[in-house]
Amino acid sequence: MSSYALRLPESLKKAAKRIAAADHTTMNQFFVVAIAEKISAMETADFFQKRAALGNPPTAQSAWDRSAPARPCRKTNGPKSQTIRRGEPGLGLVGRCLGPT
Repeated sequence: MSSYALRLPESLKKAAKRIAAADHTTMNQFFVVAIAEKISAMETADFFQKRAALGNPPTAQSAWDRSAPARPCRKTNGPKSQTIRRGEPGLGLVGRCLGPT
């Protein structure tokens, strides 16, 4: 394990101390977890960018088209609900209904 002197604004120190105390942990543990979470988020984004670059949209669409037909779904994130089906513009490869219809 190594040490690193950290300089941070007093307001961040107070907030970290408060949150660590509420979580029944130390500020050191709070900082370790916060740094680990940030690294994980950044590496995950990098992983998916690299995977996306390897993708082949026409091949993926072809596999999707050979799969079982999708059930109609209710689109409710707007002023008016409407039924949507796979293949409609704007849905791309994510047009399947996984929840209740």
